[in-house]
Amino acid sequence: MTIARQNAAKLAFQFVLIAGFVNFFADTTYEGARSIVGPFLGSLGASAAIVGFVAGFGEMAGYTLRSLSGYLADKTQRYWTAAFLGYAINMLAVPALALAGSWPIAAALIVAERTGRAIRRPAVESMLSRAGSKIGHGWVFGLNEALDQTGATLGPLIVAFVLFRRGGYRHAFAMLLIPALMCLIVLAVACVFQRRFDPVERLPAPSPAKGFSKAYWLYLAAAALIAAGFADFSLIAFHFQTSGVLRQDLVPVCYSVAMATGALASLILGKLLDKVGLPILLVAFGIPAFFAPLVFLHSAALSFAGMILWGMGMGAQDSCLKAVLSQTIPAGRRSTAFGVFDAGFGIAWFAGSAIMGALYDFSIPALIVFSVSLQLLALPVLAAAGRPRLLPQE
Repeated sequence: MTIARQNAAKLAFQFVLIAGFVNFFADTTYEGARSIVGPFLGSLGASAAIVGFVAGFGEMAGYTLRSLSGYLADKTQRYWTAAFLGYAINMLAVPALALAGSWPIAAALIVAERTGRAIRRPAVESMLSRAGSKIGHGWVFGLNEALDQTGATLGPLIVAFVLFRRGGYRHAFAMLLIPALMCLIVLAVACVFQRRFDPVERLPAPSPAKGFSKAYWLYLAAAALIAAGFADFSLIAFHFQTSGVLRQDLVPVCYSVAMATGALASLILGKLLDKVGLPILLVAFGIPAFFAPLVFLHSAALSFAGMILWGMGMGAQDSCLKAVLSQTIPAGRRSTAFGVFDAGFGIAWFAGSAIMGALYDFSIPALIVFSVSLQLLALPVLAAAGRPRLLPQE
């Protein structure tokens, strides 16, 4: 490896590390908020149906809008504009919840937070993908997801501490202003640092008629199956509460355990993906597929074990899937490709969550079979996509 390439790899790693801390503070903010938005809406007079609709609509908007934001980022090549606008909306909507006086206003802020994430996500993933071509896509997305999930572990614990101190929901949202501002400050540092690393350069746009590769669509199909069979934590938390498997104060702790597991898993799996390839994908998504039988049984110990598998699956989704996807798309269409992928993933997640919610009232064993079957069906699709190839250095 030449000295110039070594320096490029070093700068790429430093950029990824700074970007990872941006997402660390971001996840601390909005995952902390997500742990209490349901009961907060309820305290403002929203019904269970309204809470479910707001959560589902926010997730749907947060994923489907990424196809548009990704296309616009590639079209204009203003990646940092998309990043700053998205992070600003994403972060400032959370502490603003402390001022919401009615559930419609709170609901609008919740959807705004998801919309901000949709605006910035494809552009940021495009920059990370370019860095990955220099130091390994699995390592880049694994490290970023590890810091991301670490923030997701810390956020709910901060909220739980505020509530334990009898601060109330509004105090908890107000406290999250601190990591929100830290996120924006570190984002500015990342932007300044990018001038040294230059992960985004103007590239000739590919022909509009040129589509994505077969491997890309196979990875998207596998991701859709995984998403549709992966129960949302809101349903899992609902089960914990209604079944009495876990005490109410242990539910956010269980979520934090899952997030911590995801942080560790994404780091390990991402690094192994660069070295081993396809077998790691099969392990990363094959083992977590069996979280449902453990989570939905009436045992606290098995529930925690199931949440560990659930956390492993969460960590693998953003680290391994995005890493292999990076190696199937042309450089000039990264944001577009990530946006379309996220939109498909989100639609499948929403459809699967709706089906599993209906199955829960009908038959929990049927829910378990549905969840496990769809995730296992993704494995042969991943195998058909083939071993992720290593791209030449850019």
